[in-house]
Amino acid sequence: MTNKEKESKNNKSSISVFFDEVSRSSWLVPILAIFSGLLVGGLIVMFTTDEMYILIGDGQIFEGLSLGFRAMVDSFVALFTGSFGSPTKIIAALQSGDDLLIRRAFNPFLESFVASTPYIFAGLAVALGFKTGLFNIGAEGQLFMGAIFSVWVGFAVKGLPAIIHIPLALLAGALGGAIWGFIPGWLKAKTGAHEVINTIMMNYVAFRLSEYLLRGPLMRPETFTPVSPMILESAELPRFFESPIRFHLGFFIALFVAWLVYWFMFKTKWGFDLRTVGANPRAAKYAGMNIVRSTILAMVLSGALAGLAGANEVLGVNHNLALAFSSGYGFDAIALALLGKSHPFGVVLSAILFGFLRNGAIRMQIVGIPVDIITIIQAMVIIFIAAPAIVRSIYRLKEPKESDEQTFVTSWGAN
Repeated sequence: MTNKEKESKNNKSSISVFFDEVSRSSWLVPILAIFSGLLVGGLIVMFTTDEMYILIGDGQIFEGLSLGFRAMVDSFVALFTGSFGSPTKIIAALQSGDDLLIRRAFNPFLESFVASTPYIFAGLAVALGFKTGLFNIGAEGQLFMGAIFSVWVGFAVKGLPAIIHIPLALLAGALGGAIWGFIPGWLKAKTGAHEVINTIMMNYVAFRLSEYLLRGPLMRPETFTPVSPMILESAELPRFFESPIRFHLGFFIALFVAWLVYWFMFKTKWGFDLRTVGANPRAAKYAGMNIVRSTILAMVLSGALAGLAGANEVLGVNHNLALAFSSGYGFDAIALALLGKSHPFGVVLSAILFGFLRNGAIRMQIVGIPVDIITIIQAMVIIFIAAPAIVRSIYRLKEPKESDEQTFVTSWGAN
């Protein structure tokens, strides 16, 4: 065999090894799950188009299928333009030089990040719980409590500069969520009460409590509608552009918090202890770790993160609190944590995906496509994520290699 043939064989083997590693990558499955979910959603749009069946019933089978296919394409176009903006409008606005037209053209793209911000906070809350072996379904209620605490600090605490008022309002939101997470965490640690049941019940308590407060102590004085007073300007999260763009500082705070969660969970002793307790409570207890303290701390931190999601919506977007102000961020966060594999970086990417889908759904609704299609797409993505064997079977991916390394449980440090 010549040297050239040997070199060619080595190159082929290197390429094959690369693709083998890619096919085993745990991150390839979520990407393919997202693609599959979008594809299934598009097919649902296609096969729920009434006009397609009318044409097929008249014997125009090809025309009917073409119409259904166009409906699917139109739905993806609407989703894209609603999430990222229309390329045609963006180019025309830039050519015109008009500031208002430019802001309107870029608004869909930046508004998608606005929608992603509460998803990041709430997704981190659920992911942190997953990492510590806890299923926190109470993120929605904790989000409400964070909003209640932050809106009160936002309008009732006066005379503070923004550099103090904004952090104080954010900390108040985190405190509200932390309190709502502490209760099921303490019950879990002290009595063994299941956190799923307790957090679900705490959600309803938070909903009813917010209704009472908005119809009573927190109701705006000059109106009889259940809405709180507007927060002071000193408590508002700064926005980077003029109207209609609402992109604000909260997005970068969310990214910083995501990094902070990563550092805490993977670079500190406390984070190591929490992850160890979640992976194997018996081994953690044998190693001398405090299971009760870890369980309570995990739920408190999870609740604080969810509370920041509520504070973000009050301080950065709505500037007040009204009934049912959240559109299910806390419940969607469960899907985010699953999609992001409970890793802060994965949660951020998943949150941005869900934010873009949510914002694109508005445009889809305008062109006549039911907004529920987005919910179906999200559900299909989660189905594929929950059953990775299906994705690997469809796309003929190889099973990931099992690590032969053993993990030794200790309460001394984490690197």
